[in-house]
Amino acid sequence: MSTSEPFTFRVVDLKQYVYCPRILYYQTVLPGVRPVTYKMEAGVVAHQQAEGREKRRSLRTYGVQAGARHFNAPLFSVELGLSGEVDLLIETADEYIPVDYKAAKIVGAHYKLQLMAYGRLVELAPPNGPKPVTRGFLYLIPQRTAVAVSFTQRLRSQLDEAISQLREIAYTQRMPEPTTQPRRCVDCEFRRFCNDVL
Repeated sequence: MSTSEPFTFRVVDLKQYVYCPRILYYQTVLPGVRPVTYKMEAGVVAHQQAEGREKRRSLRTYGVQAGARHFNAPLFSVELGLSGEVDLLIETADEYIPVDYKAAKIVGAHYKLQLMAYGRLVELAPPNGPKPVTRGFLYLIPQRTAVAVSFTQRLRSQLDEAISQLREIAYTQRMPEPTTQPRRCVDCEFRRFCNDVL
């Protein structure tokens, strides 16, 4: 019997898939080819700084009076075939609230789906027993603003569909169509692999 861990997608793969399905394809079928860009390195530094500030402020930013903070909480589900590490998980007496830091100025659909995935993982493997997970926050670092995201049935259905598409891309190794928004290709680190865009 094999003792190796089952293959799982990372939550960040969902974000990349929504942004452009080909990013997921390249990372899954051609692992190890993605270069580290300045933007990625800057994002890591911004996250570290945001975490430092988070430890010094109250939870009022998230509409919570009291609760425990779990930073960089690891999450995993065999059922979903998904793993990740949420930047912050707030635990109150009544609920869990995942928070994802973003070095961005606007909230995109790909960020909402990523946050929903963290919420679903918390539901399936709650760190300290079951509690409702009905919402989360995207913390936009440049504005130092928290944007609430409700975990609606529609967002949950989008998550299920996206996970299904990820599996299809990985298992069939079929290259999907590129994003329908070509402006995203301009600064994409995988642009050199695509011969049918721009």
